[in-house]
Order: sequence, then structure tokens, then C-alpha cells
Amino acid sequence: AAVEIAKDAGLERATLEAQLQEVVAEPARFIQDSRYGPLAQALQRVPPPPPERQEPAPWRQWGQDLDHNALEQMRNACRLPVSVAGALMPDAHVGYGLPIGGVLATAGSVIPYAVGVDIACRMRISVLDVPVSALEQEQPWLIGALERETRFGVGATFKKPHDHEAMHLDWDVTRVTRGLKDKARTQLGTSGSGNHFVEFGILSVPEGELGLKEGKYLALMSHSGSRGSGAEVASYYSRRARELHPSLPPELKHLAWLDLDSEDGQEYWAAMELMGHYAAANHAVIHREVVRHLQAGVLAAVENHHNFAWKEAHTLPDGTREELVVHRKGATPAGAGVLGVIPGSMATPGFVVVGRGSEASLKSASHGAGRVMSRTKAKQSFAWGNVKRELAAAGVRVMSAGLDEVPGVYKDIHKVMAQQRDLVDVIGRFDPRLVKMSPEGERAED
Repeated sequence: AAVEIAKDAGLERATLEAQLQEVVAEPARFIQDSRYGPLAQALQRVPPPPPERQEPAPWRQWGQDLDHNALEQMRNACRLPVSVAGALMPDAHVGYGLPIGGVLATAGSVIPYAVGVDIACRMRISVLDVPVSALEQEQPWLIGALERETRFGVGATFKKPHDHEAMHLDWDVTRVTRGLKDKARTQLGTSGSGNHFVEFGILSVPEGELGLKEGKYLALMSHSGSRGSGAEVASYYSRRARELHPSLPPELKHLAWLDLDSEDGQEYWAAMELMGHYAAANHAVIHREVVRHLQAGVLAAVENHHNFAWKEAHTLPDGTREELVVHRKGATPAGAGVLGVIPGSMATPGFVVVGRGSEASLKSASHGAGRVMSRTKAKQSFAWGNVKRELAAAGVRVMSAGLDEVPGVYKDIHKVMAQQRDLVDVIGRFDPRLVKMSPEGERAED
């Protein structure tokens, strides 16, 4: 309307543009102006864009030749006014907002998309008292345990739901989780799709590690998260964060944050914590039921979250020590003495590690090998005939999986581990033998 009034006044285009620029720059000067007053008032109602840091928050990367888009995402994340420090792991690749393999420490705030869609995605390995020879001599027995006691795929459920103490926590803790309990119960003990798996393999450990004698052990390893419930929590609160920061530029919109002292921030934190308990319960049920099916015992176990945020005290590069919110999106906690599991692929080893407590990486390490291509490209690049020969050569039998998860879509796990020797020490090697993932054609939920 202001433009039409100005045109009616016969202003030249150059004059009109100059006056409009003045209104946009200083709307308060034009509040009472008969021509531009309504425009000025509207501009004053628009919240100003959040300020960026004068200098990006300091961050470091591990690994060479990382995807340039992942690097750009990390740089962008460190521009946020709430960012304090960051780190990028050697398995890094592009994600929403923060790259997968990205670690970001913030002050007084949490970023839903820096946690991730699959909140509290998690690893667990159980060492069983079953002879390693069972992998060859009693393979149908092990396959039967995986077939009967696991479920994969989008919306995968059990007709007869399992139970776990996590289902008796307070699911009314937020408006979102209140309506998710029934879904969560039916999906308890399931693994979804994408890069999630349950597999048997051989764990090799040196003397004394994990309280075990030196040797090779049959082990069960799983990778899963908070399933549909976590996805709904992530969707709601990431949308809410974007609504609260509408002026973020496009490259930062998925990094919208919630202040922890706000109602939304407190709700998200409570929901995230609940999803953490639920994701841990998923693994506990998978391992409990497979072990029960085998009538076996568990000699040792290791587990850890990724896709989560923690309140932690850290010493910053300038020597100050602060309590920060540390987001690890596809990154493993690696505090001094902290045990973790870093998988490779369906045909390459994973590792049990102990953290070295590096402040430079915000006490973090990679959460796997990291993808080198998209799922679409993977399906165009590989054929099962060639992949099956590769798997056979590695002694691996895949019960179900998609072409978008074959070994060739991942980086060399040995190079990734070599690039983070200053972050973790390896205390065990897991070589997969029987692998179960979501069948071909399922939409990825990782």
C-alpha cells in the first residue's frame, strides 16, 4: 500500500527505492509518516534477526578429505550466538543442520536438530557364554534367535508387546510424549530401518579387558534408537524452535535452538531424556530376548548413546571452565575411561573403545565409519551379485539388508580409527558374521 501511495505521488523510481531503503533501515523515524507509516509499523513488529557471533566459535576436525558440505555445516553451526565450541569427527558427512559426526557445545540452550531425528540412537554389545564355533556348527540356531526375537522396518512392532521398566516412567512429562506411550510399547525391542542392525560376530579382546580372559568370544551387537516416538519428539520441537527464530537465514534454520530456561526448552530436555531411557530399553529388550531364546548367559556388556545432548563441564581453549550443553550428533562420548562401541559396516570390524578424555574434541569420537555416498547413489552403484561375493569372502552372512547399506557405501573403518587415535584406545575388535537389517525397499529411519 505504501508503494502504491508513493507511486500516486509521482515519485521517480530511484527516489522511491531510496525512500523505501530508509524506511527499512530506520522504521522508527517513519511511524507517523502519512505515506510510509503503516509499512514502518509492520517492520517494527518483525523480530530482528538473531545476532551471530563476531567470530565463529572455535572448532577442530579429525580426518582428512571430509565432505565440503559437512565442513560448511560445521562452520555455520559455529556462527550461532549460542555456540561456544565444536568438533568434527572423521566419519563426518552431511546431516540436517549439524553434520553427522558433528559435536557442538552451546551455552544455556539445546538445538533439536543438533541432537538428531533418531533421538538417543545407541550401540550395545553383549558378550555371550556361547562357543564361537556355534557361528558355523549351529548357525540355524543363531539365525532362528534373530528371526524370532527382532523386528525391522518402518513402523515395525510386536503383536504381543514386550515390557521394560522404561514403560513405567512418567510419559506425561510433556504434551508430546503423553500421546506416544502406546506406540512406544508396541515398538519396544524393534530396530527400524536405515543403518540399524542386530548381528552376531566374534569379539577379540586382550587379557583383562572387560573383565575377560584374552581370547575370542561370541557377541551380539545392536544399533537402534528411539523409533517413531523419538522422531515425533524431534519433529515437534525442531518445528517449535524454528517458529521461535523465524529470521534465521536458510543455512541456519535447522539449527534453531530452545533456551533451557524456557518452557519449550525444559519440555524438550525432559522428552529427550525420556527417549534416552526408551532407546536404552529397546536394546535391553533385544538382548534380553535373544539371550533368553539361546538360553545363554552374558559375560560382559558395553553400550553408549549418540544423537543426544549432555550437560557437561568443559575447559575451553582460553582456559576457562564452563558447564555447557554438548550435542553429539552421530558422535560417541569419549570421556577419560568411558567405554564405547564404534561399528564399521556389515563386512568390516567394529571396535570396543575407551575414551581418552580429549577436551579438543569435547570428549567425543566417531560413531562409525561414515557414509561416502547417498542411498540413491548406492542403489545405482552396486549389485547384490558382486556384494554377496564380497560378503562371502569376509565370512559374513546377511539375513536381510538394503543395497544402500553395503560395505562400499562406507569409509574405511581402519582409516577412521587411525585418524582418532588421540581420542580413543581400542580394547576389543568385533567381526560381524550373521547380520540382520531392514529388508530392501524400506525407507531409511536413521
